[in-house]
Amino acid sequence: MKIIVLRSARRTIADGIRFYDEQEKGLGAYFLDSIMTDIRSLKIYAGVHQVYEISYFRMPCRAFPYSIYYRVEGFDVKVHAILDDRRDPKLIRKRLT
Repeated sequence: MKIIVLRSARRTIADGIRFYDEQEKGLGAYFLDSIMTDIRSLKIYAGVHQVYEISYFRMPCRAFPYSIYYRVEGFDVKVHAILDDRRDPKLIRKRLT
């Protein structure tokens, strides 16, 4: 199984890194490590998570209030977004459409 992190998801990771680095130096690196560990776990757990809005799986991140939204397409897992769970659900829905 191949995991593909789409450009849109990479942008949200970069935004999270900047945000957490502003909170405390080095926290952005911890955020990145944590998110990447969660993404790598999709090699084992892809497809077992809650379905969100019919077409995405939603995997909550373990260390931060974010969720990974992905699709399973054949032997590929495509990560479409990594979004802050504290956002308005309407904005999350809009971001995924």
